[in-house]
Amino acid sequence: MDTPVMSAPELTIALATLPRWEREGTSSISRTVSAPSFLDGIDFVRQIADAAEAADHHPDIDIRWRTLRFVLSTHSAGGVTSKDIALAHRIDEIVGG
Repeated sequence: MDTPVMSAPELTIALATLPRWEREGTSSISRTVSAPSFLDGIDFVRQIADAAEAADHHPDIDIRWRTLRFVLSTHSAGGVTSKDIALAHRIDEIVGG
């Protein structure tokens, strides 16, 4: 069984611990990061890919030169779950909070 979708109040509380993340619509959260260089951005993506693979939970990632955009949603549950919040915290650890 999948992790349940967070209620609006639960998501508000969770996002208070993730100040660089924002709601995107009703079913995802996102963060944009500016890397020092293109290769630094690729290194961030590689580290995040390893963390995502270990968690068996994968973000949508858009790479535009030094700008990285991460979007998290538990598609099988239809919205943001605790898996997304945990991965957002891990992404913050990797790229800097």
